[in-house]
Amino acid sequence: MYIPPHFEEVRLDAISAIMQDAPLACVVAQTPAGLVANHLPLLQGPDGVLVGHVALANDMHRLIEDEQEVLAIFRRDDAYVSPNFYPTKQEHHRHVPTWNYEVVHVYGGISFQHDDRNKRAAVGLLTRDHERRVNGKAGWRMADAPADYMEQMLSGIVAFRITVTKTLAKSKLSQNREARDYIGAVNGLRASGHAELADRMAERLAVED
Repeated sequence: MYIPPHFEEVRLDAISAIMQDAPLACVVAQTPAGLVANHLPLLQGPDGVLVGHVALANDMHRLIEDEQEVLAIFRRDDAYVSPNFYPTKQEHHRHVPTWNYEVVHVYGGISFQHDDRNKRAAVGLLTRDHERRVNGKAGWRMADAPADYMEQMLSGIVAFRITVTKTLAKSKLSQNREARDYIGAVNGLRASGHAELADRMAERLAVED
């Protein structure tokens, strides 16, 4: 990934936030059948390992060798940035459109688990995290489903873990603009329906000030 120095994201808390806010990663790998890409929710455990699962019917776990390197791409909000957002555009017109976005690329070796214990652990970790976000203490638990039904569902998946070897992150948020144009981009994005992205840009400006 091309990362100009002013867009490189090195703050660990910011990188984790992108991954948590955009857990549906695109997992890419080179295989004998060519490049394959699958969109899968991933969770980063306390040890930094990414945990997930894939359908048994998905050839991903048959095409990718154990411990083979894969790339997991996490992408949070993105938005078109118009030159009209910049106050200085009216002065010299030396602006062109661009795109703001936040993305994390995680590289690592993948290993697949077919045993019941690891499959239950993967489903349990993922659902606990997301159910807490959506339903709080009333969140769904695996124990809520009939045992035979849960066994049937688990038999249709394969768990996997990605041991991270490298992480690259990019927050392209108009950092290369002068202050008034940066603020113009914040206001323009908010007005065009991208309030969350605009808020994060505003927070970044406040921290840097």
